[in-house]
Amino acid sequence: MRDIHKSFYGVEVLHGVNLVLQPGTVHALMGENGAGKSTLMKVIAGVHAADSGKVFMDDREVEITSPAKARELGIAMIHQELSSELEMSVAENIFLGREPGRFGMVDYRQLYRQTDELLKELGIQLNPRTKMKRLRVADQQMVEIAKAISQKARVVIMDEPTSSITDKEVISLFEMIRGLKKSGVGIIYISHKMDEIFQICDEMTVLRDGTYINTFKAEEVDENILIRSMVGRDLGVQFPKVNVPIGEPVLEVEHLTLSNQYEDISFKLHKGEILGFVGLVGAGRTELMHSIFGMTRPESGRIILDGKEVRFKSPKEAIGHGIAYVTEDRKGEGLVLPMSVEKNITIAALGNFAKKGFLQKKQEAETVKAQIQALGIKVARPSVSVKSLSGGNQQKVVLAKWMISNPHVLIFDEPTRGIDVGAKAEIYKIMCDYVKKGNAIIMVSSEMPEAMGMSDRIIILSNHKCSGELKRSEFDQEAIAQMQFKYMQNEHVC
Repeated sequence: MRDIHKSFYGVEVLHGVNLVLQPGTVHALMGENGAGKSTLMKVIAGVHAADSGKVFMDDREVEITSPAKARELGIAMIHQELSSELEMSVAENIFLGREPGRFGMVDYRQLYRQTDELLKELGIQLNPRTKMKRLRVADQQMVEIAKAISQKARVVIMDEPTSSITDKEVISLFEMIRGLKKSGVGIIYISHKMDEIFQICDEMTVLRDGTYINTFKAEEVDENILIRSMVGRDLGVQFPKVNVPIGEPVLEVEHLTLSNQYEDISFKLHKGEILGFVGLVGAGRTELMHSIFGMTRPESGRIILDGKEVRFKSPKEAIGHGIAYVTEDRKGEGLVLPMSVEKNITIAALGNFAKKGFLQKKQEAETVKAQIQALGIKVARPSVSVKSLSGGNQQKVVLAKWMISNPHVLIFDEPTRGIDVGAKAEIYKIMCDYVKKGNAIIMVSSEMPEAMGMSDRIIILSNHKCSGELKRSEFDQEAIAQMQFKYMQNEHVC
């Protein structure tokens, strides 16, 4: 791709971007949210037409006028936002529009046989006849990957392919990628996870604010050089954890149990503390947080808040007692995407701005402005739709929504999923400032460096049980990894 320009509504978002992908290599496309990565990929995939610039394949200029034309040229894109047909089977999704047939009818026997062969070749253990709606998000992601590979693509674009899959599935994905490399396929890989980038990628191209910055060989750079190129500044310490005096318990959980979700969980959360929860997908972390927040009711056990036992029948009651929950699915559960930034910030605390049944719009606007300034939310004006913001700024809007209710316990489920390194650093600083005031955070994280970098203690869940607890001075990545698999020995140590 040479000198690619693209504008939307008179605003240029790509300023002469270049990208060279070699056969049989994995090329990382790096940059903060809003850097132009997705726009550039949509140009390659035929979703957007470039305003100017040229695209070449095998030194021959090509015009990619539509997604169909991109597929014809051997370009496949796996989007971060899955677009599966949920009422159709795994096989029908993989070969949608390319179904084998006879006499104008789909040959389902051949369809299922081809799908079964493909899945076995890729090491994906799924039934071709299973409907997509019955699959976990991680399995839906693997089906999308299989679909792209089935198209015999010469160029495969992977946008955050590991955001919803387990560590075991990441290993399988990387094996697939290595197989594709051996067959000469070029892969463009987008991810915010630095460890993945250096593990699987051969080259990295960095964009910043829609501008091409540089292309590096993987062996020529380290994480710090890459981050500086992406953000245009030195972020300093990646995890700005501050030492805060740990106070008395603010939340106590005693022997909490909910069948097939979590079993006999006990812990204490103290003022000034960030308590990390780690575990493999399905370990019960999010399910436990749902019960603490009143979304589900445990079958047994107690929750004690500020020394008094509580039994929340709904999230509304939990909010009333000073608990807030930043969900891992900010788009599906944390935000109302068609609504404005302003309305998303105040939606959980409208009672704060009501007087005799009427909304005090001036007071609401002042509070929103203060939150935007305090959290550094980058937005042209509060009235714009929240869906137009970058992932990091959307996460800050979710935070602002809860901060105006003055919670003293904040449950943070995957606090930096899908956001760039610059926004991550800002979220971490907000977390540190929050506990400095004597508040407390429960942080659920699938990123081990994040969990170890930001937590005062870590509790490890395995197969719905607590399999270990470590103080900050005891943190050891290998030990934590072992505890995540302790359910295999049927151990229960908490």
